[in-house]
Amino acid sequence: MPSLAKTALVSLPLSLLALACQQAAAEEKKAGSEAGEATQSLAPVLVIGNYINGVGSSDAASQGAVSARLIESRPTLRPAELLEFVPGVIVTQHSGGGKANQYFLRGFNLDHGTDFATFVDGMPVNMPTHAHGHGYSDLNWLIPELVNRISYKKGPYFADVGDFGSAGAARFELSERMPAGLAELTLGQNGYRRGLLSKSLELSGGDLLYALEASHNDGPWENPEQLRRKNGVLRYSFGSAEQRSSITAMAYEADWNSTDQIPLRAVNAGLVGRYGALDPSDGGHTSRLSLSFTTERKAEDGGFKFNAYAIKSRLDLFSNFTFFLEHPLDLDPSLKHGDQFEQAERRQVYGLAGSRSWNLTLAGLETSNTVGLQLRHDRLSPVGLYESVARERVGVIQESAVRQTSVGVFAENSTQWLPWMRSVAGLRFDRLDLKVSSSIAANSGTEQAHLSSPKLSLIFGPWAKTEAFVNYGQGFHSNDARGATARVSAKENLPVEAVRPLVRSKGSELGLRSEIIPGLQSSLALWQLKLASELVFVGDAGETEASRASRRSGVEWNNHYQAASWLLLDADVALSRARYTEFDPAGDHVPGAINRVFSAGATLNGLGPWSGQFQLRYFGPRALTEDNSQRSKATTLAQMRIGYRINASTSLNLDVFNLFASKASDIDYYYASRLKGEPAEGVPDIHFHPVEPRSLRLGLNIGF
Repeated sequence: MPSLAKTALVSLPLSLLALACQQAAAEEKKAGSEAGEATQSLAPVLVIGNYINGVGSSDAASQGAVSARLIESRPTLRPAELLEFVPGVIVTQHSGGGKANQYFLRGFNLDHGTDFATFVDGMPVNMPTHAHGHGYSDLNWLIPELVNRISYKKGPYFADVGDFGSAGAARFELSERMPAGLAELTLGQNGYRRGLLSKSLELSGGDLLYALEASHNDGPWENPEQLRRKNGVLRYSFGSAEQRSSITAMAYEADWNSTDQIPLRAVNAGLVGRYGALDPSDGGHTSRLSLSFTTERKAEDGGFKFNAYAIKSRLDLFSNFTFFLEHPLDLDPSLKHGDQFEQAERRQVYGLAGSRSWNLTLAGLETSNTVGLQLRHDRLSPVGLYESVARERVGVIQESAVRQTSVGVFAENSTQWLPWMRSVAGLRFDRLDLKVSSSIAANSGTEQAHLSSPKLSLIFGPWAKTEAFVNYGQGFHSNDARGATARVSAKENLPVEAVRPLVRSKGSELGLRSEIIPGLQSSLALWQLKLASELVFVGDAGETEASRASRRSGVEWNNHYQAASWLLLDADVALSRARYTEFDPAGDHVPGAINRVFSAGATLNGLGPWSGQFQLRYFGPRALTEDNSQRSKATTLAQMRIGYRINASTSLNLDVFNLFASKASDIDYYYASRLKGEPAEGVPDIHFHPVEPRSLRLGLNIGF
C-alpha cells in the first residue's frame, strides 16, 4: 500500500476504522468490476473504485473520469469543489458564497477560470469579457446530486477543447434519470440550511427529471453572509440506446453579503477580527437561466453528437479591496465615498457544437476520423465598472456593449498502427470577432483574430498492464474584448496599448499509466506549458494589464487503490514551477502560482448500514510578488463524512469540514491598500481570506 494512502487511512477516527474492519470481516464480498469503454483494439477498461482511469481508457496519463458513485460519497463545502475530483485542482474562495470560486492547477492561479475550460452538459461555464474577470466560471448553480460523471483532460493536446483550455478542461455530465426520488434536508452551524427535492418520472416513452433546491447560509463571518440560493432543473430525456436526446431547462438566483480579503495589519492591530469585514456593504446578486438540447447517435461506423444552448445571466457585484486608497475621505473633505465599486453585466449566450466520427479500416489499420464545429455568440448589454457607496451606484468608470463571436472547427484522426502503438493527430482552427461600444469613445472598436492549433499524441502498449504516452499540443486563451480595443485607461485616461485577442500556448507531456499491482491504478505525468503572454483583464481596475511570457513545468503522480471491496484509497501529488521567461528587474516569479498540491483520502462503503469518507488536501506556499519577497503560507484542510443507513430508503450523513480546525488562508494577495489615518499612498500588505473554521452539517436523505 502506498505510504501516502496509509497516512490518509491512519487519519480516520479510530472508532470508525474499528467498526469498518469488524463489518468488513463479516461481510466482505468478492470485489466486482465494471466494463468500461474499449479504445480501438485494446482490452476492455476496468472501472476500479469508481474511477474510469484504467489502461486503455484515455489518450494521456493526465486524462480520466469519475463516476457518480464516488461523487456522492464525498462531502463538499461548495458546489464547485466537485472540480477537486480532478487531480491537482484546488478550489477556494476570497469573497461571498454567491461569487465564482478561485481555482488553482498546474502552476496557475486560475483566478476564476482563465485557463481551465469547464462545461456542464455541453454548455460552457467560462464567461469571456466578464464584469469581474475574463473566463469567470461560476458553478454555484450546479446541483451535485445530479452529476452523473466528471471527465477531465489536462494540457492543450485535445482538438475538441478550444478557448480557456491551456491548463485543462472538465466536463460535467448530468443524470437523465434517478433510481428513486430524493428528499434531502441538511442543517448545519452558522445558519446553514439546505433542502433538495428531486425525482424522475416516465413520460411519453421518455424520462422527466426535476430538481428543486433552496439553501441559506450565514457562514462564520462577523457580518452574516445571508447567502440565499434558489435553484431548479427540469430535464426530459428520450430515445433509444442508439440515439438518445435531452432537453434541459435550468434556473438559478442568489443574493449574499461578502466578507472579502482583509489586510493582515488590520487584524494584528485589532481593528477587525479574523472573520470581520472592513466594508460590510460588500455583496452581490446573480441569476442564470438556460435552455439546452443534446443528442447523440451511435452506429457501427461511428457516431454523431450535437448540442445547442441559450443562456441568460446577470451579475451585480459590490467590492472594496483598497478601502480608502483612491478616495481618502479623512484627507480630502470633498470626497463623498471610499473605494467600493460595482461590477455589473447583463449577458446572453447562444451556441452550438457538433461532431461526426467514422470508424474505418484502411490498409488493414483500424482508424477513426472525427470532424467538429463549435460556435458561440455572447451579447453583453451592458458590462461595466462603476463607483458605488453602500451598493448604490454613484458614478460610471467604464460601460460597454459587447458583441463577441467565436467559431472553432477541428479534425482528429486516431490510428492503431501496431498492436502496441496508436496515434491521435488533430488540428484546430479558431476565429474570434469582437465589437465594443464603450462609454469612453476612444475604447470603442472592432477586432478580429484567428489561429490554428496542431495536436499529436502517441500511445504505446500496454505491456505488463502498463502503457506510455507522448503528448504535444498548441492551444490558446482569449483576452477581454475591452482590452483588445482599448486605447486609453479607464480611470486615468492615459494611453495604453491594446492587447492581442488570442494568446497562444504550447504544451507537452510524457506519461505512464499502470495496473501492474492488483487493485492499484497509478499514473505519472511530466509536463510543461509555455504561454506567449500572461495577459489578464483586471476587472477590479477596469483595464488590461499585460505581463510577460511564461513557462510552467511539473510532475503529477496519481494513485487509486481498491484495497478491499469496502475500501478505496486515493493519493495524488502535483509539483509545479512557474516562471516568467522574459527578464524584468521586478523578478521572474508568477504571483500566486501554485507549486505543491497533495490530496489523500479513504472511502468506505458496503459496511452494512455504515459508510465513511476522509479527505485531506494540502496546497503549498506561493510567491505573492514577482521577486518572491512576499509569500503565502501553506494550507492544509481535512474533512470527513460518516453515513448511516436507517433503512432501505432513509439515511443520515454527518459531514465535518476543517476537521482539525486549521487557521489557514483560503487565498492570499499582496498589494497596497489604505485604512483611515494611514499615508495617502497606502500600505503594501498581505490581504487574506481565512478558511472557514470547523463546522458540522447533518443531512437526512429520504428516498421515495
